[in-house]
Amino acid sequence: MINELALLLIKLAVAVGVNALFLLWLLPWVARQWGEATGWWRGAFALGMGLRLGTGLAKHWHLKLDANYMSSVGDVVTEQLWLDPWNFVQMLTQSVTVLPNVTGKYLFVYQSSSNTWNMAKILSLLNLGSLGCAQVNALYLSVFAFVGCWVLVRALATCFPGTPAGAGVVALLVWPSVWFWATGISKEAVLLGSGAWLTARVLAWLYAGKAAGSARGGGWWAGTAALAVLHVAMRYFFALPLLAVLAGLAVGRGLEGLLPRRWAAVLGVVAVFGAGVWIGPEISVAFRLNKFVYQVIKVYSFDVVQSADRPHFEYPNLRPTASSIAAHAPQAVANVLTQPWPGQSRQPLYLAAGLENAVLLLLLALAVWALVRGRGGHLPFGVVFALSVFCLLLAFLIGITTPNLGSLHRYRSTLLPFLLLLLLQNDYAAKGLRRLLARVGSLIQTRPGRTPNA
Repeated sequence: MINELALLLIKLAVAVGVNALFLLWLLPWVARQWGEATGWWRGAFALGMGLRLGTGLAKHWHLKLDANYMSSVGDVVTEQLWLDPWNFVQMLTQSVTVLPNVTGKYLFVYQSSSNTWNMAKILSLLNLGSLGCAQVNALYLSVFAFVGCWVLVRALATCFPGTPAGAGVVALLVWPSVWFWATGISKEAVLLGSGAWLTARVLAWLYAGKAAGSARGGGWWAGTAALAVLHVAMRYFFALPLLAVLAGLAVGRGLEGLLPRRWAAVLGVVAVFGAGVWIGPEISVAFRLNKFVYQVIKVYSFDVVQSADRPHFEYPNLRPTASSIAAHAPQAVANVLTQPWPGQSRQPLYLAAGLENAVLLLLLALAVWALVRGRGGHLPFGVVFALSVFCLLLAFLIGITTPNLGSLHRYRSTLLPFLLLLLLQNDYAAKGLRRLLARVGSLIQTRPGRTPNA
C-alpha cells in the first residue's frame, strides 16, 4: 500500500512538472504572438488555434479506431516505465519490439520504422503529463500542430513580404480538411506540425537571415534535426521528399553566385534527388527500385481488398513493374486532386470532400490562367519549383498506394497546405485575399498599428 501510494505521488509530481514546463513555454509564446499581431493577424491566430484545439478535443472526446488503438498501446508502454524503467528504454530504442496487449491475450510485434509504433511511443511520453488522459494528449498534439503551422505562416510573411500572407492563413489554418484531419491524436497532426515547422526554419535561414530572429547556433541545428527526425518517424515516404526539396533549395541558394537563380534552383533540387537515388539503395534495401515497386503493389492491393464495400478507385492495368507504376503516375496525381467527386457518395464526409475538391480545381484553374497571363505572383522561383516537385511527388505516392477515398482524403491533408500555398500566390488570388482580410481586419478591435501586408 505504501509503495502504491509513493508511486502515485511520484506520478502526480512528474505530471505537475511536465505541465508546468509546457505552460511556461506555451503561455509566453501565445502572449508574444498575440502582442506582435495587429489587424486581421489576431483574428487569424485566434481562429486557427480555436479550430485546431476545438476539433482535436471534440474528435477525441470518445476515442475511436486508430486513436483508440495507439492510445492503448501508449498506455502499455507508459506502464512499463513505472514497472521497469530499463525495459521502457529498450522498448523505445530497439529495432524490433514485442509488446503484450493490454489484455495480455496476444502480442504486438513492431519494427522501429513503424509509424504506428512511433506514434504510440510519443503518446507514452505524453502520458507522463496527462496521466493517461487521452483528451489532454489530444490537446498537446493539437497545440503542436497549430504552433508548427503558425510558425510557417509567419515565416512566409517575414521572408516574402511581397507575397499574399493570407495564402498561408488559408492553406495552413482555415482550409477545412487540413484542420479537421491534422489535429488531435493522429499521425497527420505530428506530420504536418513537424513538416511546417521544419519548412519555416529552413526558409527563415535561407531567405530572412538575421531578420528571422533565430540564431543558427548549436541549439538551432539540434531543434531542426529533431523536427526532421520526428517528421521521418511519422511517415518516412512523405517526409523524405520534403527533406529532399528543402535540401535542394539550400543547395540552389548556395549556387546562386555561380549560376542564374532559376538554373541554380533547378540544379540544386536535381542534384539532391540524384544523390538520393544513387546513395539511398546503398544505405537501405528499402530504397531500391524493386523494393519500392513491391511495396507499392503490396499496399495498393491490400487497400483495394479492404475497401471493397467502401468508396474507392482501382487501377485494373497496374502491374508490379516500374514502367507500369510510372505510366499510372498522371492518373494517380489526378485522383488525389479530384476524388471524391461532388455527388460520388451521399455520406456527409464524402459530400464535404467533393465540394472541397470543386473549390480546389477552381483555384488550380485560376492559378494556371494567371500563369499564362504572366500574373503568377512574386514567390521566388526556387521556392515555387521545390514545393511543386514536392507536391507532385507526394500526390503520386498517395494516389498510387491509397485507393480508399476516405484514407486518401486524410493522407492528403499534409499535402494540401503546400499545394494551396502555391495556388494562392497569383495576383488574382492575392487581390481577393487582400480584400477579404482587409474587411476582417476592419471588424477587429486592436491597438493602433500598421496592419501587415495581406
